[in-house]
Amino acid sequence: MRQSLLIVDDEPSVLIAMQTALEPLATIITTQDPKQAISLALEHKPSLVLLDIDMPQMNGFEVCEALNRVPELTDLSVIFVTSYSDADTESKGLALGAVDFIAKPLNLNVCQLRVSNHLNLKSQMEQVLTAHQALHAEKEQLKVTLNSIGDAVIATDDSGYITYLNPIAEQMTDWSSSEAKGRFIDEVMVLTDANNTHEVLNPIHVALKEVRRVAMALNVNLTSKSGRIYRVEDSAAPIRDNTGNVFGAIIVFHDISESVAMATRMMHLTHHDQLTGLPNRILLHDRIYQAISGEYQPDYVACLLMIDVDNFKYLNETYGHSDGDRYLMELSDLLERLMPAGATLARVGGDEFVALMSGVISTSKIDMLVNQILEAANKIVTINGNQHKLSTSVGVSLFPKDANNTEALMRHADAAMYRAKALGKNQFCYFSEELQDKLSARMHIEKLLAQSIENNQLVVQFQPKFSLFNQQMTGVESLVRLADKDGSLVPPDQFIPLAEEVGLIKQLGEQVLMHSCQTAKQWLESGMPLQVSVNIAAQQFNDPNLCDIVANILEKTDLPSRYLELEITESALMEDYKTARDMLINLGKMGVSVAIDDFGTGYSSLSYLKFFPLDVLKIDRSFVNDATHDEQAFNIISAIVSLSKSLKLKLVAEGIETEQHLKMLQSLEVELGQGYLFSRPVDEASIVDLYKKH
Repeated sequence: MRQSLLIVDDEPSVLIAMQTALEPLATIITTQDPKQAISLALEHKPSLVLLDIDMPQMNGFEVCEALNRVPELTDLSVIFVTSYSDADTESKGLALGAVDFIAKPLNLNVCQLRVSNHLNLKSQMEQVLTAHQALHAEKEQLKVTLNSIGDAVIATDDSGYITYLNPIAEQMTDWSSSEAKGRFIDEVMVLTDANNTHEVLNPIHVALKEVRRVAMALNVNLTSKSGRIYRVEDSAAPIRDNTGNVFGAIIVFHDISESVAMATRMMHLTHHDQLTGLPNRILLHDRIYQAISGEYQPDYVACLLMIDVDNFKYLNETYGHSDGDRYLMELSDLLERLMPAGATLARVGGDEFVALMSGVISTSKIDMLVNQILEAANKIVTINGNQHKLSTSVGVSLFPKDANNTEALMRHADAAMYRAKALGKNQFCYFSEELQDKLSARMHIEKLLAQSIENNQLVVQFQPKFSLFNQQMTGVESLVRLADKDGSLVPPDQFIPLAEEVGLIKQLGEQVLMHSCQTAKQWLESGMPLQVSVNIAAQQFNDPNLCDIVANILEKTDLPSRYLELEITESALMEDYKTARDMLINLGKMGVSVAIDDFGTGYSSLSYLKFFPLDVLKIDRSFVNDATHDEQAFNIISAIVSLSKSLKLKLVAEGIETEQHLKMLQSLEVELGQGYLFSRPVDEASIVDLYKKH
């Protein structure tokens, strides 16, 4: 910025002469009135004031004294301009703070040089002041930063003696900054190995010796003066001056005790069950691998027991998960007490436990342990005032007899456990060749099912429905099959339960629904207005997105909703009354018909028929087959017919295989039916041929 200069003199000619001479150096402000000098100085804050001494009303000394009394003008530099040259005048002027004198009559060249020098000096002083202020501000900011950061900071000189500690370092070492200054770093920072308590070299020493940044070794503890121990992580670096010479070092460290504790807890949680504290599936697999890898004696055995609680789902649903969890905790304690030394007990699922034993183990020893487990678990347990009596089923798989790897050993124990449940529960079963065959068949179907769904290769057949009075075809039911590699078709009872178990039922159901709607749309366009019925599994029906899925498929296939019927089992409706009712209402609003499949074989209470908005009841084939020779079955069908009429529900009979079945149903005025008497499930082309006939 251009500097300014105030000239005060009562002679106009002097003012003009000085203004002309000094204008190249600064912005010039002039006045002949000495009293105005103070206000002009306050207004313009000039770098320099040229002040005449001999003036009327108020001389230069008086003006200078007045300027000195104004706090805002204490940094003002004054040069007296005077014709006096005596020592008294000079002494008085210097005493008032004058920086120089310019003699009258004026030598403008000398005047210009003197003023120029003082302006330069003034500029340099201001620059020094500004730099000093910036340095001070930077120092204060650095101090605030070091005092505010969450890490501890200690600085030393080039010999390792402390020069600075920030508050976090004071807190962690229990040394105040004033106490620590001048002390050796090792006295204040006591570092030891967390594993063996041996002393650890402070990285500041390495940083100073090797002149580089150094990180601390892992697993280091810092012990404070009061004996408190912190797990710390840090780094040290040398401090250099602007010439590159090292004059000290700094170490920055922080407390990672909580992080280490959290990592330890996370490691435990990763390998242990949260409810029981037992090893989980991950840790169990590691233990099994250790038990079956390597070379062992010929009589070495690794034994895996798969332990599953019978009817645990009933306990959970009836009394709530709190009782269920309490029971599992008590059972885990009981099982742990039964385990022999060296055995591993793990929880691998909701109500599934696995016991692993290895060594020279006889089957009699295994039998004895399993019987102890069955007996101990088959007792009445009181939880939250409720009495529970549950039992367990146990499957046994042996290495190397039954399997030679972890996955197979687990899978075989699981298969043996399910075999024990099938035999009546509360017992145990060893894995066998028969189970191996069943397991192989299951694995084959599971693989075939997954591939068929992935490649959209499910086979959909259709069984027609007919009017029992005029034999007219009124609709079809979609039935899914799996095509095996040899061309044979796998029936649904062999793969539908498996699809539900392995979580593929929703994908399967959606593909069947899409194929059925596409086919119904093609028939409709060719003049065959057939309603297609599609079975919906319980898992599908309980999917909150079912309505959206159905609506999306109808939109994609452009099939009017009245040509789609969904068949649902009674058990699917009973899982959640309110949700099921809302689902049926939404399907009804879409125009989709809903049928109850296998009616009469599920829940005995018929009150739900009033509660749910339904369209069709399907009489189960078991009643139809028995009704011609069993009066009770005949009476049940009669009651269902009366019920459907009173509720204005359409009725469809399944499993019509003989003329006798047909006549019996006609006598009861059942409107519609399906069965082998009319047609087996057939492909799309065969449906076209049947439609032309009927």
